Amino acid sequence: MLKQCVCLLSLLAFLTAQAATVELKGKASVTGTILAEKRDQIIIDIGYTVLVIPRSQVSKLLNDNEAAAKAITARKPDTATPPAQPVSDPVATRGFYRTAPASAPEQNVRELVNTLGAAVVQVRTPEGLGSGFFIDADGYLITNFHVVEGETQITVEVYDAKDGQLDRKTYKKVRIIALNKFGDLALLQIEDKDAPKFASVQLGDSDKLSVGDRVFAIGSPLGLERTVTEGIVSTKTREIEGGLYLQTSAQINPGNSGGPLFNLRGEVVGVTNMKASFGEGLAFAIPVEFVKYFLNHREAFAYENDNPSSPYRYLEPPNRVNKTVAE
Repeated sequence: MLKQCVCLLSLLAFLTAQAATVELKGKASVTGTILAEKRDQIIIDIGYTVLVIPRSQVSKLLNDNEAAAKAITARKPDTATPPAQPVSDPVATRGFYRTAPASAPEQNVRELVNTLGAAVVQVRTPEGLGSGFFIDADGYLITNFHVVEGETQITVEVYDAKDGQLDRKTYKKVRIIALNKFGDLALLQIEDKDAPKFASVQLGDSDKLSVGDRVFAIGSPLGLERTVTEGIVSTKTREIEGGLYLQTSAQINPGNSGGPLFNLRGEVVGVTNMKASFGEGLAFAIPVEFVKYFLNHREAFAYENDNPSSPYRYLEPPNRVNKTVAE
């Protein structure tokens, strides 16, 4: 059935494909190849997956020439136009995560753990637990999709080291902002009105990694919070079921899922999400470039809290119907 769906999408792409930019309500946009335009939805290929966007969420549809012209116009200074007012909701603004300067020095793991540990959290649901990490001070955090899949009752435990002990705080008002099932990523936010500003991490560049570079993970394997494991990058482009992953020798176990994989500059270079169950030192992480793409296009993956199945459902293609002629 899946192969039939893929073949159908390939045929649509061959017949009607055209490059375009879909501007969404809320100032975000998605750029890709339009496979089909229907009365109530637009089907667009963004490279490694296909999105079905409801027309109700589309503000404007621009072809390549129109998008380029708009970009040129936006770069020209216009003194007659008053400056835009800042957006009050940081999620509506692209780039609310931080990246480190290129000149950031390397440090040892002990120093980095003391600095970064408070930004790594434990994510709990009625069915299990995983890890996560804050990407900004307002409580936005990344974890794996499979950690929160099918769940709406989510709690986040935050740990702060004081006098050699971990001071833990549990937050139960957690909202799902966006989900990417196929990329195994989820964006959550703590909405507790009494929550403080949280320690957060910086996102690095997984493309600049080299095989043999030292990395380390912080997470909650088997519920053991703030566990640190160290290793190297074994392979940068390990293909598993059509996806590319970082392979690392850092020990990863159930409960590490959704936690950060750091380089020695203290930057997140991957999100740990699985290991080989039949061996040791064979762990895998989602490259941080996919995380940044997910965050930059988060409105395309937006989650509706009133619908635990997410606002968009991918339906099976219809079966052939055998028509019978009445005698």
